[in-house]
Amino acid sequence: MDADGRNGNKRFHQRLAPPDRANNKVCYHWRAGRCNRHPCPFLHSELPPHQQQQSAAPDGGAVAKRNNVWRNPGTAGAASGPPSKWGKGRGGGVVGRPPGRASDRICHYFLAGNCTYGENCRFLHSWFISDSFSLLTPLQGHQKGCLQAVSGIALPSGSDKLYSGSMDESVRAWDCQTGQCVGVINMGGEIGCMISEGPWLFIGVRNAVKAWNTQTATELSLDGPSGQVYSLVVGNELLFAGTQNGRILAWKFSAVGNCFEPAAFFDGHRLSVVSLVVGAMRLYSSSMDNTIRVWDLVTFQCIQTLTDHTSVVMSVLCWDQFLLSCSLDKTIKVWVTTESGNLEVTYTHTEEHGVLALCGMHDAQAKPILLCSCNDNSVHFYDLPSFSERGKIFSKEEVRAIQIGPGGLFFTGDATGELKVWQWLTNEVPNS
Repeated sequence: MDADGRNGNKRFHQRLAPPDRANNKVCYHWRAGRCNRHPCPFLHSELPPHQQQQSAAPDGGAVAKRNNVWRNPGTAGAASGPPSKWGKGRGGGVVGRPPGRASDRICHYFLAGNCTYGENCRFLHSWFISDSFSLLTPLQGHQKGCLQAVSGIALPSGSDKLYSGSMDESVRAWDCQTGQCVGVINMGGEIGCMISEGPWLFIGVRNAVKAWNTQTATELSLDGPSGQVYSLVVGNELLFAGTQNGRILAWKFSAVGNCFEPAAFFDGHRLSVVSLVVGAMRLYSSSMDNTIRVWDLVTFQCIQTLTDHTSVVMSVLCWDQFLLSCSLDKTIKVWVTTESGNLEVTYTHTEEHGVLALCGMHDAQAKPILLCSCNDNSVHFYDLPSFSERGKIFSKEEVRAIQIGPGGLFFTGDATGELKVWQWLTNEVPNS
């Protein structure tokens, strides 16, 4: 994707913060060598190490949460080994931001395209904060009144096209060299989700899953779902679909008939299944009924129901030997398998807003990064396992689709129908 240079601007504007000496906060302007306030309400000296840990969490509860220990059950001696570094990130601030920069309050008029202050605005005029990645280009095309949210992004194997599905009932194909839309497919209904596996593109619509082979142009319609299909995943040689009525359906590809044959169905959720992931011969499903169900892919039976979230569980993700889940209850929970074989929460990360989606990738140094989309129109980037913040993306509306591409590329799609193409930098400043 070619960069257009229009939205990569990273200007920061300083503004006076309220007095907070009681919380032992260090003056950003002093760190930058240009504080001219007399007296200054902030400290003009670095905190001792033991106080830095306390100032990262203004309340005692935050400190307690950061001290939760994740233990890896698959690691020898884990049960009695030293505490891990999970959840012990540096609270407050984006890693890689130079000292002296202003805080990250975004200018909402800038996002809307009508800020009259321009460079004199005291709020941030940028689509992101990070020294680790940059914005290459936006892709605009999906539009149909209020129903235009991007609900899926896919990169089929062997294709030079990027595909995006939207609630505007269309799938758009984008040329990966020019960034131009080169094709529009009308699906005849809202698209609830879209994924790719090999050359196949799978599209969840109402009462069906549409399958299209981008190499042979084979088109198939998989019947069986009742209502909208909200989630799709491929694993264990099966295609799984989560539906509006709470049922999960599975199909297996038949090379002889060049078709997908029904293989199983899973009943248990009381409301729509909105996310699916496969890992270690288990299928994990999350639902609007506030639960996560764990399914054995040998017996096709539910072996555990997780009920720790208090609102809709929007996304589930397998990382290493852990299961991560996020919810509109403003938490990301990390689950680990105990000696009894059941999953239990071992760490809870709290956001200020509801969490919509999780996605995992690696940075230029092959370190694992968690992308976390929130319903305040932002996407947070966290190092794993520390949950140190690496950056933040801002959007006009909620980001509901995230897709990882090759060569450090990743893509986001928001509720306005806009996609953005991002690039992880190879010359980023390494973490200390």
